[in-house]
Amino acid sequence: MTWLEDRAVAVITGSAVGDALGGAVEGWTPEQIEERHGGRVTGIVGPWYPNWRDARPIAPYHKGDGHITDDTLMTQALVEVYAKRRDHLDAFAVAEDLVPLMIGEPRWVPELESAALLLQRVFLAEKWIVARLHYGHVDPREAGVGNVVNCGAAMYIAPVGVVNAGDPRAAYAEAIDLTGAHQASYGREAAGVLAAMVAAAAAPGATLDDVTAAALDLAHDGTAEALRAVVAAFGSTAAAPKTDDEERALARRVREVVAPFDSVGPEYRQMSMDARRPSRTKSIEELPAALAFVLAHRGDFRGAVLAAVNYGRDADSIAAMAGAICAALRGADVVPAEWLDPISEASKMDIVATGRVLASAAADIMRADRERAQARVKALDGTLSALVSPGVR
Repeated sequence: MTWLEDRAVAVITGSAVGDALGGAVEGWTPEQIEERHGGRVTGIVGPWYPNWRDARPIAPYHKGDGHITDDTLMTQALVEVYAKRRDHLDAFAVAEDLVPLMIGEPRWVPELESAALLLQRVFLAEKWIVARLHYGHVDPREAGVGNVVNCGAAMYIAPVGVVNAGDPRAAYAEAIDLTGAHQASYGREAAGVLAAMVAAAAAPGATLDDVTAAALDLAHDGTAEALRAVVAAFGSTAAAPKTDDEERALARRVREVVAPFDSVGPEYRQMSMDARRPSRTKSIEELPAALAFVLAHRGDFRGAVLAAVNYGRDADSIAAMAGAICAALRGADVVPAEWLDPISEASKMDIVATGRVLASAAADIMRADRERAQARVKALDGTLSALVSPGVR
């Protein structure tokens, strides 16, 4: 594979693996996870409840057993929009192409064990896109205002980083534009920053320092403060945790560092009264937590993803973000086949193929970017020459 193909496949598979592993334990605490599974999760596990079809709050979803969740389904849909347009996306692309995919094209939904519309699987914060754009005819650039502020946009935004590989600022701008149709406040900001981190990680020769520099350079408000706190706490980590006790201590420390910026509160399933409301001082938990695990494990895919999974809370999205960043840094080979193959089979999804589709679209977009950049340089040269040429009016 070319570099771009490798990184596109890496980001898509890395994110999907994190999503599937974390989906089985989403919403629980580290202590509950260890009690349920007889210790820390080290790979694919079964449903939390054997009677998952009826047990609340899980029913009717078959989480676990290698099933991807809505994070990956939305990522796949976004890749399909890129493949159709073969150009950069904005909020209007969400209205014109992503929403029709959500409501008009049935696809296999592993957690429902049936073909269904994507609309029938996503959370209410993602159903908002359809309600506002398809039924409400709201200006796509403003449709995200009023929605629940959560990680819903950030969870599927990694492809934007691939399309803008090596240009974090462009990735941030595109993600912010695109997700105006879905999110506002720090939920939208998180999408922009995650896209920027993936773009930084996917550049040839990129390091963890490049990823953190992109995040700190572009983030604003509470998201910036949360990321600064994480980098201060974990950015100079000399060695990754080696024992279960060290991993438990890391999870406690991550929660301690991130908690002041998280509006959800200490009980994930019993959220605080001001949870998920717009704010200049808050951040979603998932983004800084994912970066914390990536930094603490020095970019190691397996270590960062399993740390995120065993953290609990919104484990699927945290692990998906951590997986995307680590895989973008190190390449597709770091995503363990022992996880990817059974997840692909259980989810009835060719995850690698989705990465290749993204790479093909990204290559076309980058070629067009290059032509535009060359034309812009020529225009700038002409303008600057005119500024110093005598007699030009």
